[in-house]
Amino acid sequence: MSANPAAAERHRIQLDPPVPEALAGELATRLFFVSEAIVEFTLVRADGHVEAVDLVVAGAVDPRELARKLRFVAANDVLAQRRPQSKVVWSSPLRRPPQDLFDELLRRGIATEAGEGQVAVGEPVLSLMDHLDARIRALATSELGARDVRYPTLIPTAAMTRAGYLRSFPQLMMFVTRLHGDVDTYRQFVDRLDGGEDLERQLRADCRSFDYCLPPTMCFHTYHQLSGRPLPAPSLVVTSRGKSFRFESRYRRSMERLWDFTIREIVFLGPRDLVLAGRRRLMELAFALAESLGLGGRCEVANDPFFVDGDTAGRTWSQRMFELKYELRLPISPGVDIAVGSFNFHERFFGESFGIASPGGEGLVHTACAGFGLERFAYAFVCQHGLDPAGWPREVRDAL
Repeated sequence: MSANPAAAERHRIQLDPPVPEALAGELATRLFFVSEAIVEFTLVRADGHVEAVDLVVAGAVDPRELARKLRFVAANDVLAQRRPQSKVVWSSPLRRPPQDLFDELLRRGIATEAGEGQVAVGEPVLSLMDHLDARIRALATSELGARDVRYPTLIPTAAMTRAGYLRSFPQLMMFVTRLHGDVDTYRQFVDRLDGGEDLERQLRADCRSFDYCLPPTMCFHTYHQLSGRPLPAPSLVVTSRGKSFRFESRYRRSMERLWDFTIREIVFLGPRDLVLAGRRRLMELAFALAESLGLGGRCEVANDPFFVDGDTAGRTWSQRMFELKYELRLPISPGVDIAVGSFNFHERFFGESFGIASPGGEGLVHTACAGFGLERFAYAFVCQHGLDPAGWPREVRDAL
């Protein structure tokens, strides 16, 4: 993994004990979150293990502190994991070798890098995203009886705390703030700005409120909406589309790990058997959709990127062992695939966290959710089918 540091130092951090090769990917997905100073890393392998990590860091850093942080993450988040065999529950063959077309999207002006982790898209990818969303929404509403809801972008930070997200994924959260509500603050801010003072320093000094944050996915809006009361029916399915935000550090690349992206979400609430049946039926519908779109890929058991949690290894193991999470992964180039959708079962966790009861209040609900990243989905589609709509499946061409 690399970047282009203008001025950098290089350090090799030895790992003792070394990380088994089977867990190398888990280590790699966490390294940029160890320190913002890290701009490039290389895993040093020997005898089936990662024995060290070569780091390129921006500016002067204390190598002992860097080693302490990296070794903590390796020990707490990686080495304690037990990784079962990967289990694939669906697969579809590729029609032709996929080709990563992000540079071509930029060259043609179909995509524009608007900022860190932000990509603007135009035609034909824009209409393709809307078409994919319409297909998924139709499955949710017509096949699963979902009601469609449009949520605001911001979500209370208290709701995300209640959901446990801040504890499990602190590295991904993005917060919203504002100037402290006082006329003197506003006047001083403008005066200092006019005087040429550093804006970042002013914001750090004058911003006070962190009551709201940017949602990492849309399902938390649903739990927050239904909190503290019983469901209106024995079971409920809710779908929504909205902007979601996750800080992906230097892992951002092409259309895969945007900080600002669009999700179509489906949430199931109710008794355990109905919730699991709904998730299973949605997975079947999603697989059929992928096949109708002529897409090759697979769906497999997966886990979330828990980080610096005291029980990271245990929670990761539970997710995989009990098949609480599946990912729909589509290739974008030879040997490289991306997750375009996930299907998750939460037991009663969110029912308990948000106090969502069954009708009559006799018990707390089980929940499941599925999310589809529309930018990722469209990107995988064009990487497999090309940018010329004339070569796309007929039903997609006709719809567009």
